[in-house]
Amino acid sequence: MSTVPDAALGQGQPHPLPESPDVYRTLLESTKAIPWKIDWATMRFAYIGPQIETLLGWTQDSWQTVDDWVTRMHPEDRDYVVNFCVSQSQAGVDHEADYRAMTRDGGYVWIRDVVHVVRHENGEVDCLIGFMFDISERKRAEDELLRLHRELEQLSLTDGLTGIANRRMFDQRLETEWADARRSGKPVSLVVLDIDHFKQFNDAHGHVAGDECLRRVAEALRDVVQRPRDVVARFGGEEFILLLPETDAAAARELAAQCVERLTALRIVHGGQGAGDYVTASLGVGTVQVAGACTARAFVEAVDGRLYAAKRGGRNRVEVL
Repeated sequence: MSTVPDAALGQGQPHPLPESPDVYRTLLESTKAIPWKIDWATMRFAYIGPQIETLLGWTQDSWQTVDDWVTRMHPEDRDYVVNFCVSQSQAGVDHEADYRAMTRDGGYVWIRDVVHVVRHENGEVDCLIGFMFDISERKRAEDELLRLHRELEQLSLTDGLTGIANRRMFDQRLETEWADARRSGKPVSLVVLDIDHFKQFNDAHGHVAGDECLRRVAEALRDVVQRPRDVVARFGGEEFILLLPETDAAAARELAAQCVERLTALRIVHGGQGAGDYVTASLGVGTVQVAGACTARAFVEAVDGRLYAAKRGGRNRVEVL
């Protein structure tokens, strides 16, 4: 028999709890957790706490069968939760399930159902008893934490000045696309671009103007590259790189030519020592069929080498690998 300390007498001696079911019902119904019981043979609610009406708006007597539980669940959660709970119950395994329960006015509340499976002596399921908990606040906190995490992750992959991908994101995407190109046999191309005489631009116009120049170039490159899998990244300093999956040599050269056209159309005044009237760029272009011992790093270095060949060849030009 259950006992509790008799603190009122100050003796610390246990005394028996009353056996009346009303005592236990009062205890259950005074908590925020919602107790319930389902008869397994009939799949009908033998009991559900009155707190359910406060939480969801559905009256206590409207919970007749498990169908009432199922139909008042968010459609996106229903199949998984029902299948999981049925399989666990049939196996006699206590379990928990989180889902969105529909309120009477059409809204949703996040619920955690904690289920205990009661069996007959022969091992067959007799009934399910459990508690429903409102976990909406916890879910909102978890969702906000996840949003902040994703935002932080995105920031870690974005160049703070230009808003395009940074070197870290480029490296990650290159690894992914390189592996995909090896499997598919489709070509992958790179365009590497470096602004000509950028140090002299900063010397002539100042670093604030230099930052604005980088932002405008990045925006122009982003306008050229439109496909979802393409990547425009700031490779470092005044150097940019375009990752172009499933792009052959002719298409890569055409995109490089478009980059030159967009940059020319910006007409960003240069006029620094040794430079022309407007900002220009040198470009290296390369395309590869990924096979054998060919590595992504070696390919990037080879295309970057073409960029510096364009620099040595007089700048404001495109060199193809």
